[in-house]
Amino acid sequence: MTLSYSDTRKKLDQITAEMLVLIRKYDLDAASPFDVIEVARAKITDQNDYIRFLELSLEGRIYGEYGDALQKQIDEEAKQAETARKLN
Repeated sequence: MTLSYSDTRKKLDQITAEMLVLIRKYDLDAASPFDVIEVARAKITDQNDYIRFLELSLEGRIYGEYGDALQKQIDEEAKQAETARKLN
């Protein structure tokens, strides 16, 4: 499956929205990104919500890295096109 940069951003926005619901529901207030899982484990009382939180965390990471790679590719292609334009 290949996603455009726009589709990737939309998916990340959906993941973020669902994650925010869980963050607010359980008042997840980690002081550092390194504490997020520990805080979630301690505060999320519904096992299904905890599993969904972990899934969203993983999905967010995957889509985020994919989006970053796409952006780098877009930037590189634009740079190459500009270089080619200057040479012609």
